[in-house]
Amino acid sequence: MTIQPWTAVLLGALLLSLITVESGGWFLTRVVRGSVPANALQTSFFRAGHAHAAVLLLLSLAVIPLLDTAELPLAIDLIARFGIPTAALLMPAGFFLSVLGRDPQRPGRAIAVLWIGAASLTLGLAAAGVGLIGAGVSQFG
Repeated sequence: MTIQPWTAVLLGALLLSLITVESGGWFLTRVVRGSVPANALQTSFFRAGHAHAAVLLLLSLAVIPLLDTAELPLAIDLIARFGIPTAALLMPAGFFLSVLGRDPQRPGRAIAVLWIGAASLTLGLAAAGVGLIGAGVSQFG
């Protein structure tokens, strides 16, 4: 399988972004140990944000190289290629930003960013899945 140059750049950037997930894990250990004050809601949302960041970045690393194996229409390719990594940014941001403050009792308005990220994930997965199936079926001739 040949990786296109811009795919290699994107994959490299995604790998480097996993360093931020690593530092987020360090922050999370400080929260759990009580070094950083956080209520139960914040702790739960910090955990969820951290987990979503890691899983979605790894999913991006798995899906994006597959897209180079298929001739997809440009719009489908771009949605598939960037939908999942965009979700990897937006969903954790929604978790973290929605519980900022001293003692929030419920998520704030920034929770909308989580749902925008979820939509991006859905579109990216649908475009990748349908695009790859279509490309595979077309090979049957």
